[in-house]
Amino acid sequence: MAANGASCEQPQKRAAAPRDKQNGKPADSSIRERRQRDKEERLSLVLWRRPVTALHYFLLETLIKLKEWTLKLWQRRGVVFIFLVFCSLISILYSTEGAHQQYVQFLEKKFLWCAYWVGLGILSSVGLGTGLHTFLLYLGPHIASVTLAAYECGAIDFPEPPYPDQIVCPQGGAVEGSISLLAIMSKVRLEACMWGAGTAIGELPPYFMARAARQSGADPDDEDYEEFEEMLEQAEGAQDFATRAKLGVQHMVQKVGFFGILACASIPNPLFDLAGITCGHFLVPFWTFFGATLIGKAIIKMHIQKLFVIITFSKHIVEQMVSLIGSVPRVGPALQKPFSQYLEAQRTKLHHAGGSAPADENWLSWVFEKVVLLMVCYFVISIVNSMAQSYVKRLQQQRHSEEKTK
Repeated sequence: MAANGASCEQPQKRAAAPRDKQNGKPADSSIRERRQRDKEERLSLVLWRRPVTALHYFLLETLIKLKEWTLKLWQRRGVVFIFLVFCSLISILYSTEGAHQQYVQFLEKKFLWCAYWVGLGILSSVGLGTGLHTFLLYLGPHIASVTLAAYECGAIDFPEPPYPDQIVCPQGGAVEGSISLLAIMSKVRLEACMWGAGTAIGELPPYFMARAARQSGADPDDEDYEEFEEMLEQAEGAQDFATRAKLGVQHMVQKVGFFGILACASIPNPLFDLAGITCGHFLVPFWTFFGATLIGKAIIKMHIQKLFVIITFSKHIVEQMVSLIGSVPRVGPALQKPFSQYLEAQRTKLHHAGGSAPADENWLSWVFEKVVLLMVCYFVISIVNSMAQSYVKRLQQQRHSEEKTK
């Protein structure tokens, strides 16, 4: 794989020459100033400053995107036709009565459950680091609830996914202390791996963006790619830690190849977007990039994160945490009480084998619900702002092209 990285360096040098030198002179600084002004103009368009304009541009950009997607689907109408025929066959099987319905219902539940977690994974990693942190909001709490239920019930024989609104302990739980970490990990393996696969899919846009820009030979109008180009140009004199960290990721991916990408994807790495841009820029094969990313994120990294959550929420560790909170001077007893009430409410729900669970909620659950709601609202607002700014970029490009023709 190191040979692949070395072979990709040669086209880089050839492609960089026109960029560094124009008729023997450095690039015009006025172009950089104009790009900076355009960037500041785009970033100033946000909902809380200019709500009417932002919503108007968001709707216009949405219509343009729908038109573009419709044209792309029309260009691939053969594939669309085959897909529609396949969907029609599935619909006929789904609506026709017969002995096959039990298999259809089983596959439907599994598919929807997997699609739910894959979608959350995509939301987490898409958008070059601006995505919704669905691990903290959904997958982490799900693993924690299954862990608490396993230790409280003494068994993992809950209903198979998708779970109902509450996990109900099976009748006649196992002996205390018979639950192992491996048993709990196997219980949440499907959800964790599907979420990890979704995060791997969400890393593809930076890769395709950089790859398309490199193959076309055009300068992409993307801030992240421009930052990557500037980092390559200034690599020799880089001194600060952030630049050295980015360069370390770039060199590992470029030189080591598959195993470098695998290493970057297997650990919590906020700089992995740069790995996708690097792989696209140096024309790393798609399956080399996506295969290493999928293995790293859906298998290695997810097992590390899953093990961490399970250990953190193991019964004896949780009890020690509650006792530790109570030992904090002054505020400890005040915080210990709601935590204890919350854990007791969860135990009551787990042992409530029918009817409705007691509606005795405390302020911790109320705060968590509001935090989730705020994060979802922030994600929606960021989408609106991003779409509106994308439309402003279209207007700027149109204005610049008209100025050149004059």
